[in-house]
Amino acid sequence: MFHHNKIYARNVAGMTDILESRIIGIAGCGGLGSNAAIALARAGIGRLILADYDYVEESNLNRQYFFKFDVGKAKVDALADHIRHINSDIMLELHNLKLEPDDIPRIFGDADILIEAFDRAEAKFALIDRWCKEFPQKPLIVGNGLSGCGHTNELKVVKAGQLYFCGDEKTDIEMGLCSARVAIVANMQANVAIQLLLGGGKI
Repeated sequence: MFHHNKIYARNVAGMTDILESRIIGIAGCGGLGSNAAIALARAGIGRLILADYDYVEESNLNRQYFFKFDVGKAKVDALADHIRHINSDIMLELHNLKLEPDDIPRIFGDADILIEAFDRAEAKFALIDRWCKEFPQKPLIVGNGLSGCGHTNELKVVKAGQLYFCGDEKTDIEMGLCSARVAIVANMQANVAIQLLLGGGKI
């Protein structure tokens, strides 16, 4: 299994043995979701549930974990290919569909943690509402304010019950999106998920 794999030889002690048995869901495979998924794959997560209805476009390449040869492919399929090139033993469950509230428990019910990675505010609110009703004891990690550039010190994690908000809590997508800032927030989401799975202390 994973703990015999040289990929994870530099992991934090004990991390791989825990992560290899855990499941994380990712709702949305764009700037946040694709980068968070890659970080989790490199950390040694055992299973990822990925859901997105969109297809890769050239305009995605400034911030999402895709390449020119991915253009035109379903995002879940392209992302799965990249993950398999990191570690082909990671279990992947792919859903190429537009998520509706009723899909949340069906698709992500097995997940220990869900990472929310939508663009639209209304979709975020619907997912948060359904997840909290269905799985009040399971963490949900939300991207909340990642637009613009710079202002790194304004990015933070805010906890509210089992909700964890990553970002600056204020910037709007209309400001434009910078690869570095989007990736920071995506990796914050992945890092919070890893810490929670490891039973870490205060976020």
